[in-house]
Amino acid sequence: MLDSLSEETQLILMIVGIGILFVFVSLNTKRNKSKLYNRGKRNFKKNYLKKKKENNK
Repeated sequence: MLDSLSEETQLILMIVGIGILFVFVSLNTKRNKSKLYNRGKRNFKKNYLKKKKENNK
C-alpha cells in the first residue's frame, strides 16, 4: 500500500501519524489525571455513598 508512495511521502505520513497518536495519548493522560485527582480523598466508601446520594436526588 505504501510502496506506491515516494519515500519522502511515507516519512511525512509516519511523522504525522506518530504526532496524532502522541496527541491522543496526551489527552487521555490528562483526562485520567483529572479523574484521579478530583476524587474525594480516595476513600471508596465515602465516594460511593456521596455519588449514590447525588444520583437519588
